[in-house]
Order: sequence, then structure tokens, then C-alpha cells
Amino acid sequence: MARADFAAPDLAADRARALALTPVSRETTQRLDRFVELLLSRQRITNLISSSTIPQLWTRHIADSLQLVDLAPDARVWIDVGTGGGFPGLVVGCVLADRPGTSVQLIESSLKKAAFLRDTARALGIPAAVHGIRVEDFAKIFQGRADVVSARALAPLKSLLALCFPLLRKNGVTGLFPKGQNAQLELGEAANSWKMKVELVPSRTDPAGRIVVVRDLERGS
Repeated sequence: MARADFAAPDLAADRARALALTPVSRETTQRLDRFVELLLSRQRITNLISSSTIPQLWTRHIADSLQLVDLAPDARVWIDVGTGGGFPGLVVGCVLADRPGTSVQLIESSLKKAAFLRDTARALGIPAAVHGIRVEDFAKIFQGRADVVSARALAPLKSLLALCFPLLRKNGVTGLFPKGQNAQLELGEAANSWKMKVELVPSRTDPAGRIVVVRDLERGS
């Protein structure tokens, strides 16, 4: 059933705040503007993000995603797990489109959301491949090697590491996992099952939030 129409809010002020927090090139900004148009249009019929967050779409979702790129500036191959409405995967793709030889693998098991991701990636001309399957199945077929594995608002860190372990266990792969105010607590729970090199990076968009940066992930004893 189609969702009721809603009037798109005036996002200009939120857009300005977001781009001040996470500056990008003119070309990337143009892609992001088009992405927002496409997302709001599809949101009328498919629930891509919580409607309550639309007035803060740029800061809550786009800037929150953009800040991850600076933590892996040399990444060429990026895997995003549970991309949903495009965060952070499509946003990362908007940046990487300016860099030759890059690609983003978007994993989204919801077929409706995966269809949106495919349509949008094609419209924006970004180097993205969309996989409408679960991460466990993707890990079985992915033959390459990634530089980054990311996931946003998907699962507690302990469960997230278990899901992503087949992709993260290869040497040199970095995990980037934005978390809220309970990041330290989630990390403590995960440490009972996993050994890793980890860094907590303050979020630019949430004063209480942290980005959990994971390297050299191994199962605990």
C-alpha cells in the first residue's frame, strides 16, 4: 500500500550544516543533491528511512555517512552491509565516483530497498553493485578483497562482528561502525568474544556518538 504523501521539508539549513561538517567536492555535492531528490520521491511509496528524521536528513544521515570516508581516505573497494536507504553505502559511492578504480558493494536483503539502491546508483552514475541478499550469503560468493567493511544502525557490535567476520578477517581490512552513546558498552560486550585492534573516533554529527574502527579481527579464545 502506498504511503500518504508528505510535503518535503525545507532542507536548506540542514544541508548547509551538513556540508560544513563534512565538506566535499562540487561534483559530489551535485550527486548528493540528486540522491536526496530520489530518496524523498521513493519515500512516498517505500519506507526507506524513518519519516521523523527527514527534517535532519542531511546531518542525521548524509553527513553521518560522509565522515566515514575520511577514516579510510585510500579505500578502493568498500563493502556496506545493510545499506537500507543508502547509508552509508550510496553516500560513500557519491564520493568514490570521483576516484578511478573504486567500487562499492551494497548488501541489502530487502528487495524493495535493493531495487531503490540499484535505480539510484544507476541514475547517479556511481561505481556500485547491489546485492539483494544477506551478508552471510554475500560472503560466500565474494571473491575479491575489500579495504573497508561498514554497517550503520544494523545490529549491536558483538553481533555485527560475527556477521562481518568472513569479510573482515582478511589482512588489512578495516571495519567502520558508527555507534551512539552506548559504543563503549557495546565494545565491552564484544571484547568477550573477539580480539581486535580498535579505536573509538568521536562522531562529528552526534556529540555522544563514536565510530568504532576495527582492524585485525580474530575470534576470542
